[in-house]
Amino acid sequence: MSIEVRNINKTFGTFTALKDINLVVPSGELVALLGPSGCGKTTLLRIISGLEQPDAGNGAILFHDEDVAGQSVADRKIGFVFQHYALFRHMSVFDNVAFGLTVKPRSQRPSKAEIHDQVMELLRLVQLESQANRFPSQLSGGQRQRVALARALAVKPKVLLLDEPFGALDAKVRQELRRWLRRLHDELHVTSVFVTHDQEEALEVSDQVVVMNAGQIEQVGPPAEVYDHPANPFVYQFLGNVNLFHGRLDGGQARLDNVDHSQPDQEVVAYVRPHDLDVSRERTSPDAIETIVRYIHAAGGMPRLELERLDNGEAIAAEVARERYRELELQVGDHLFVTPRNLRFFVEGAPLDYQI
Repeated sequence: MSIEVRNINKTFGTFTALKDINLVVPSGELVALLGPSGCGKTTLLRIISGLEQPDAGNGAILFHDEDVAGQSVADRKIGFVFQHYALFRHMSVFDNVAFGLTVKPRSQRPSKAEIHDQVMELLRLVQLESQANRFPSQLSGGQRQRVALARALAVKPKVLLLDEPFGALDAKVRQELRRWLRRLHDELHVTSVFVTHDQEEALEVSDQVVVMNAGQIEQVGPPAEVYDHPANPFVYQFLGNVNLFHGRLDGGQARLDNVDHSQPDQEVVAYVRPHDLDVSRERTSPDAIETIVRYIHAAGGMPRLELERLDNGEAIAAEVARERYRELELQVGDHLFVTPRNLRFFVEGAPLDYQI
């Protein structure tokens, strides 16, 4: 079941939540709507579900080429998973999952035996078969969220929508659940859209990432493409830590530093990730920048260094492999030379056609 969003706008009073949104979610894919708070991602999800209506105009919401803009939430056959579970506290796990089946019109409602079999199959799928008779208060946060997902899947939705599904969970459980969600999706292939502000979550789980900002879509693409080839500075900075280096265009080539302020149209900004910095105790390149180590975060697989440039005092964030960190025997106050690689240049927000 593919989803297509065409020319969707949404305003709340004088606030523009969405501006001319166009998006295609291919059938069977898991797509992440990623962006900062207030960017419009949840509003877009609610419009797809029918819980919110777009502004009047030429916009359309299509499920498999059928315009559903005039359909109710029930008619769209949506499965919705919320951040805070929204489980019925007075019902058992089994009854929570069965709820959507038991309230169907009599002509469409499965028999009790069929409901039992379907619910137990779903509980097996989400690895909670042994918890069928427990109540939500007796479950962990991760288990409750899996019950919420099973309940959404019980009615065999055409589309599964998830609004910050792991936002209320601690980091370790969140990491385990998103991997579990990816495996579950690979088994079921239900067209799914989930909202998140967690960059790592979007990059790890989704087939496509939709980066949003201020009510507009900045970039759409597979996780590796969006991360490695960001369309603009916003995407670059939102998808992880980044260092900025100033430079200029010289004979059609972008070069660092030596900015000619008399020719502002030639100024460029280079973006580089902390792990794309080579660090050494000796100058190994003419482009190397001399720094001093101000702080070391040694925990984790990639120790992080907070450096200060000696020429202008600007901060630089670097990450080094643990083997390299041990080899350098770094201490706060040490002098290091930093050489950027894999830089991406932008001129007034637009990317240049090359990297160095």
